[in-house]
Amino acid sequence: MPEPIDLSTDAEHDGATAAVDETAALASTKPPAPLQADFVLGNSQIAPGQRMVVDIPFGKLYTHTELNIGAHVIHGKRPGPVLLITAALHGDEINGVEICRRLLRLPRLNNLKGTLVVVPIVNTYGFVQQSRYLPDRRDLNRSFPGSEKGSLGSRMAWQFTDRILKKCTHVIDLHTGAIHRSNYPQVRATSKDKVSLKMAESFNAPIIIKAASRDGTMRGTANGLGIPIILYEAGEALRFDEQAINIGVRGIVNVMHSLGMLRTLKRQQKTGSLFSKKSSWIRAEHDGIARYYQRLGQIVTAGDVLAHIYSPYSDFEVAVLAPFSGIIIGRNNLPLVNEGEALFHIAEVSELAEAEKTLDAISDEVDNAMPAALGNDYSVV
Repeated sequence: MPEPIDLSTDAEHDGATAAVDETAALASTKPPAPLQADFVLGNSQIAPGQRMVVDIPFGKLYTHTELNIGAHVIHGKRPGPVLLITAALHGDEINGVEICRRLLRLPRLNNLKGTLVVVPIVNTYGFVQQSRYLPDRRDLNRSFPGSEKGSLGSRMAWQFTDRILKKCTHVIDLHTGAIHRSNYPQVRATSKDKVSLKMAESFNAPIIIKAASRDGTMRGTANGLGIPIILYEAGEALRFDEQAINIGVRGIVNVMHSLGMLRTLKRQQKTGSLFSKKSSWIRAEHDGIARYYQRLGQIVTAGDVLAHIYSPYSDFEVAVLAPFSGIIIGRNNLPLVNEGEALFHIAEVSELAEAEKTLDAISDEVDNAMPAALGNDYSVV
């Protein structure tokens, strides 16, 4: 069988070789991607590729003891979004502090695009006292945007807004339920901001609550400044909740992927969150001692018995019924209740029949993703 004949001429070979050599030369001389500018926070200047903990003075105790807000800054070499992560805006909501710790340990942050600013403890006063509030009993998250010459809470809110919040392009605010109340993992975002809703979907918590922000909150101030922000609620005050922490770490990483701050190594199919536009607290109609029957994340239908309240001095007992169908996203953990006290927080969802499958699927995804995300980190028991 005759061998194939090469029909190209020597001149064509020479031209092709020259073209390849020229292309290779151009590629080798292509300038590297430009570094982004230094990032300034407080009195510190962070160069591209540098990590730093920045202490920003926020006031003093009446003993002249200074209290600072510490911010971890990871400034990537390449330009990108400036994502702010905040926790313990209420001083007793400590789940977010652990989420921040685990997030900052992730090796993949070494290849960050953009800038990550993590403030594990915003309300230093409350954190020291294990309290939701400031020393004057004011709620810091009802004091925004604050005033330079107002109350302690107002001054702190003003400084935080001016020195930190305004320097960021996106925000994730980490919260838990109040003392003796637990929240099922959920993300809250305003339906008017498409970027915030996209962040909420990317976070992939079990439930997304479309809710307007309250006056005086950091979320409301960020919305007013045009800064997309989502709020993650999970767990109980003064307690660590392993599931809530895992979903929080994974959710932040998901958002960073969606913003282009981290490179996605493997495309994974995610179960979409459930959406809710309406939620209500079910309150005690009588005072007494409560026996709770339903857990967080439980799907209930109208008429289901959620609890019984009874008197320790008589045979009196009354049932607490679900007034509508939905998912329990908040629950009182204290059996001693007063009339009018909030007991169960129920969110309405459109596809109740598929809700249980969705919640189970997201839980499984989180459990399977954690070892890869956290390496050899230890869980909190």
